[in-house]
Amino acid sequence: MLTTPQIILNVIVLAALGLTLSNRLRSDLVALLVLLALALSGLVTPTEALSGLSNPAVMTLVGLFLISHGLEETGIAQRVAAFIKRAAGPSEVRLIVLFMGAGALLSLAMNNVAAGAVLLPVAMQVAEETRVSPSRLLMPLSFGTLVGGMATYFTTANIVISGLLVENGQAGLSMGDFLPTGGLIALVALLAMALFGRKLLPTRASVGTMGAASLSRALADTYGLNERLWELRVNSGSPLIDVTLADSSIGEVLGLSVLSIWRNGIRIHTPAPSEVLRPGDHVLIVGREDRVVQLNDWGMTQTTPDMSHFRGDTTPDLTEVIIPPGSSVLGKTLAGLRFRERTGLSCIAIWREGRSYRTDVQFFPLEVGDALLVVGSPVKIDLLARDPDYFVTRSAHRARPRMPQKAGIALLITALALIAAVVDIVPISLAMLAGGVAMVLAGCFSMDDAYRAIEWRVVFLIAGFLPLSIALQNTGMADIIGGLVVGAFGSLGVIGFISGVFLVTMLVTQVVGGQVSALLMGPVVIAGALQLGADAQAVGLAAAIACSAAFLTPMSHPVNVLMMGPAGYKPSDFTRVGLLMTVVTYGALIAGLVLFRGVR
Repeated sequence: MLTTPQIILNVIVLAALGLTLSNRLRSDLVALLVLLALALSGLVTPTEALSGLSNPAVMTLVGLFLISHGLEETGIAQRVAAFIKRAAGPSEVRLIVLFMGAGALLSLAMNNVAAGAVLLPVAMQVAEETRVSPSRLLMPLSFGTLVGGMATYFTTANIVISGLLVENGQAGLSMGDFLPTGGLIALVALLAMALFGRKLLPTRASVGTMGAASLSRALADTYGLNERLWELRVNSGSPLIDVTLADSSIGEVLGLSVLSIWRNGIRIHTPAPSEVLRPGDHVLIVGREDRVVQLNDWGMTQTTPDMSHFRGDTTPDLTEVIIPPGSSVLGKTLAGLRFRERTGLSCIAIWREGRSYRTDVQFFPLEVGDALLVVGSPVKIDLLARDPDYFVTRSAHRARPRMPQKAGIALLITALALIAAVVDIVPISLAMLAGGVAMVLAGCFSMDDAYRAIEWRVVFLIAGFLPLSIALQNTGMADIIGGLVVGAFGSLGVIGFISGVFLVTMLVTQVVGGQVSALLMGPVVIAGALQLGADAQAVGLAAAIACSAAFLTPMSHPVNVLMMGPAGYKPSDFTRVGLLMTVVTYGALIAGLVLFRGVR
């Protein structure tokens, strides 16, 4: 029978998982609610509830975010990307290997998402120049950052699992624990992708690499807008006559996007919100049919679309705009940002999680990895490309590092921080935090930039869920669940038990992500290892690597989400290629544990 504290803990965990999976609340807010619930219910003391904010794992992450930002601001990461561009030839296999390898390399010292974000624009540009579909390159890049994260201590799940081992009286994990086994996994995964994985990669068109393709064809083929594209005529006597688009309520009330206006033989592409409707205007609109039908009551008549009205030498450029990590527009809507008015561009669709949305797009709270299909003049698109809050897939302009003259000092600081951490001169948390502070003191970026560089969502997510790990131990639930894991897999021997740990943790990761998975599964698998008398460090290493095996679903890791829009991936694409990567990771993990840790 479960005790009352154990029942309360289970309710809190189930409620937290339900809120997280339903997307009703942000995961970091859920973490803070968990922290408060645990403290108020008495499952942890107030000191234990707040201990996450000062936990060495959190301080290590803060330092890692700062060092990653310094490598970006000084152009170190971009130089790696530029090398790839120079080395890239027409061979698709070579491109796949280069981008996957570069993602793994950068992830050794950078946050995975940051590494992916740095290499994404280069991959898009190389794809356009070589006529290779981005969908052939971006998944290998994403998976490269994941397997690279398995070979370094500086991955969130690895840091968390190491800290949990220490809290359980065991020796923590270090760079020397992750590099041999994780390095073997990365090499085998790279080889498997080059030989077999590339045959499973989808080949999809991307608006970002279409150039000046026909507007109607691009919309229909890429974002599925052929059934959401309508032409309407403004009748005489319509109440919309002499009314601006901003005041017409076409967008605000009906959620429709006005793409172009044909007036007396003149095309008006991406009309400004101040554009006034006139009798006889033919308006090209994007949106749902049930919304368009309502315009009949507003004095507009639906006509058969005549795309010749909206094609010609003055056809605007069409491209994708990606919302990158750390953008200040995250959580805001295009309507609230006054995107059309400020940029002169019209967003007509959003690609999110493998699906195209074409109605009410101006009211979507923007998320990392959202791909906005925008239309407008090339000049306006190039101006937007200079804004670091957006990543334009087709533009001659890219955001340039602001402090390239500090590249040498940034590289030296990073090297010293890594050496200090690897040889254990000082605790890893202090080494990384010192490296981040040194970046600021050296002028690589300002203190204000430092606050913006830290992913506070991740910080509060870890700080909020860490007390949950403490509660699992305080209530004895970790031992109970660990005993169940031992009962299920312990009879198979140590390797069988580790295999079970990898399988269960990997599956949990696909649902809640590696960060939360590490906090939930860490106490459980460590308790199971101690009950079985197995090598707790080896079991912890396997669990940590399983937390990075986020291959099967795009939502299991932000770097996967980041690649979905530009490549036009569907969730099933990740499952198909991810199954191969999961099997390869498991096989190389077991081989690494046998070779480097003597597990039998």
